Amino acid sequence: MATGKRAGSRRGTKRRAGFSPRLALLALGITLLVVAWGYLVYAAIDFGATARGGDSAAWAFLALASLGAVACLFAGLMLIARLLRELGITSPPPPKDPEPDRPVAPGGRRAAR
Repeated sequence: MATGKRAGSRRGTKRRAGFSPRLALLALGITLLVVAWGYLVYAAIDFGATARGGDSAAWAFLALASLGAVACLFAGLMLIARLLRELGITSPPPPKDPEPDRPVAPGGRRAAR
């Protein structure tokens, strides 16, 4: 075994491989939202064809189906982002520092030199 400054384990901690109910719920939610989005897009297309045929009430249903499809797609993308963060593929943004450690010089970095 080596000793010194840089002597240590070269391997990181192993992630526990197993069933995670949180990940399963995220995956199920994403699946349901994508299916609902597809159905609403199909319904919007159908309502659009009906509305162009002369049924004026179909315009309202077209608008509702379109708004629902947008909401489902947005929620699905948010859940995908959360799933990627849970899997460790992406990392959270760094926290915003409300008060910097040193005062900011007027004129930027170049003027501070």
